[in-house]
Amino acid sequence: MSLNNKAILEKANAAVTAGDNEGFLSFCTDDTEWTFVGDQTLRGKEAVRQYMAKAYVEPPKFMVEHFIAEGEFVTAIGTISMKNEDGKMVDYAYCDVWRFRDGKMAALKAFVIETGSRR
Repeated sequence: MSLNNKAILEKANAAVTAGDNEGFLSFCTDDTEWTFVGDQTLRGKEAVRQYMAKAYVEPPKFMVEHFIAEGEFVTAIGTISMKNEDGKMVDYAYCDVWRFRDGKMAALKAFVIETGSRR
C-alpha cells in the first residue's frame, strides 16, 4: 500500500523529531532542493544531510497546525523550536511548501520567521 503525500510528510517529520535524520532523508529524492526563502538553497541529499547535522544537533520540536495537500504539493504551516549556535531554544513560525515526485520529497520552499528565543 502506498502512502499519500501528506502521510509521507507526516512520517518524515516524525523521523526528524525522533532524531532519525537518515530516516527522514529516505523520504527525499537524491536531487532534492531546499530553498529557505531569503537565506539559502541546498541542492542534493548530501547538502541537506550536512545542514541537518548542524541545525538538528538536538531534534527540533514541530507543531503542525495545518496540512494542505493538492496534487504533487503539500503545505505544512506551524511552529518549530530548535537550538541555535549558542544552545538556546529559539521558536519559529513556518510555512513549508513541499513538491513530491514519485512518492518522495523533491523540493522544499520554506518561509521561516523567528518569533522569539527562550532564556
